[in-house]
This record gives sequence, C-alpha cells and structure tokens, in this order.
Amino acid sequence: MMSVISNTTVLSNFASIGQLDLLRRLYEVLYISAEVYEEISTGLEEGYSFYQDIPRLVYPFNELGWLHVTPMSTEELRLSGGLPSRFHKGEASCLAIARQRSWLLLTDDSVARDEARRRGIRLSGSIGCLVLAVERGHCTLAQANAWLQDMILHDYRSPVTDLSPLLKRR
Repeated sequence: MMSVISNTTVLSNFASIGQLDLLRRLYEVLYISAEVYEEISTGLEEGYSFYQDIPRLVYPFNELGWLHVTPMSTEELRLSGGLPSRFHKGEASCLAIARQRSWLLLTDDSVARDEARRRGIRLSGSIGCLVLAVERGHCTLAQANAWLQDMILHDYRSPVTDLSPLLKRR
C-alpha cells in the first residue's frame, strides 16, 4: 500500500464532520508532518473544537495512533524552504515530503494542488477520499454525498456538490 501524507485541509474537513475514522479505514496509516501537527495544535488553542480527538490519534504520542508524525529530511527541509512564501508551513512540508518520498498527497488547497501537479506529485483530497470510500464499500453514495454536504456547511469550498459523476462506472 502506498504511503499517504495529509495536510491540514483534509484532516479539518473530516474532523469537522466527525469522520476521521473513515480516513483510517481508507489508508490504515496516514502521515502528517510535524508542521501539520503544529497547525492542528494551534487550531485547538484557537477554539477549533473539532480537532479535539486528533492528539489521541497521533503516534508517537499514542502507541496505537494511526496518524504518524514524520519529520522532514535535510533534503525535504531544503525543498520546503525553497517553496514560495504563500505556502503555509504545513503545506510546504507535505509537498516536500510527498515529492521526495513519492507519496500520495492529500490536500484541498488549490495552490498546493497546482504546485503538486507541477512537481509530478500524486494527489487527492476530501472529494477523492469520499469517492474512494464509496468504491471500497465503506459507505453508500448517499452517505458520502451527505458527508460532503456537511463539509460544505462547515466551510469547505467544494468544486462539486454530488459525487455521482466521479464514481467509476462498473
């Protein structure tokens, strides 16, 4: 199974609707950078209560945690530091790690997605995760569409409102 790293946007969307476990079921282990963990910690301090469950899901803080914090290598730090300043530290670190390690990047940030495409980084986002959940039988299309609507109610600026056209025809 390919390793997957997520920036804060996808985690936020699934946390805001109480469906972080769907990401665990899809990927078993999801990597986050130390910078993403810091963004989530800051969000908690600022009152984003939907992040409250995340710290207990993080390895190495919880031995059974499925969100694994991964540090950047020297080359990844160099790559991250060379990205334009418009990228938050979490986005830059995830782009660098995904590029250097050939990992799948989960992000909903359009600028980060454009940069990932330019650099040949495989990517997905909240919509891709919902489609994958339907295709793998973790939920029905109706449930995935309901979760998407819930994400939109929680300020996710989704490019679609219905996942049906995105499903592979069988």
